[in-house]
Amino acid sequence: MTVFFIGSGPGAADLVTVRAQRIISESPVCLYAGSLVPHELLKECPPDARVIDTARLNLDEIVALLVEAHGAGLDVARLHSGDPSIYSAVAEQMRRLDAAGVDYAMVPGVPAFTAAAASLGRELTVPGVSQTIVLTRVSTLSTAMPEGEDLRSLGRSRATLVVHLGAHRIEQIVEELSEHYGPDCPAAVVAYASRPDEVVLRGTLASLTGRVHDAGITKTAVVIVGKVLAAEGFPDSYLYSATRTRVTH
Repeated sequence: MTVFFIGSGPGAADLVTVRAQRIISESPVCLYAGSLVPHELLKECPPDARVIDTARLNLDEIVALLVEAHGAGLDVARLHSGDPSIYSAVAEQMRRLDAAGVDYAMVPGVPAFTAAAASLGRELTVPGVSQTIVLTRVSTLSTAMPEGEDLRSLGRSRATLVVHLGAHRIEQIVEELSEHYGPDCPAAVVAYASRPDEVVLRGTLASLTGRVHDAGITKTAVVIVGKVLAAEGFPDSYLYSATRTRVTH
């Protein structure tokens, strides 16, 4: 018996892997994260599967269900939004499963920031402009940021910076990043990426706060800041260069 922590993607039901679909279709128990997981994906569950919304359950209650399924010899599809390696809260579940002697595995998913980049029609690593992506978030009352991971510190790199879970702190994001990126730096916010109600806002750091407030965006959004969002005239990459030596087998 195995608990599969499955990345169910950013919102569109067809943005999941073939592996994820197969495991969901074969698992007699499915736990999913409420409104964050597309309900269309639940149609992949077996007709007689036990399907449980964990939105109102605490960590101990969720783990108890996983251990219960283990005791019954049943595989579990544990669906999380995006990719389970990023802001998914699977680490504390896995820690408890380790203590309980329950096997688990992770199934990658499409993270929100890559879906947002697709909606913007932009590559986030452009030759001569930026080759680094910083994925981060802002501090909240529930989870503080470790020392040195505040936006001002991270902004010194001027790399492409992606802020998750921060639309409600847009003023703070703009203020802290403007110091190093400048108010004219290209910036964008993508809310509900890949979903029918997706909202895409483009502008600069200086214009971003007003646009976010006007659109009423407070959650389920990704903020992206960096010159790659308006990159032009950059050199071609070496990958497809005519001067590159290619070896054929």
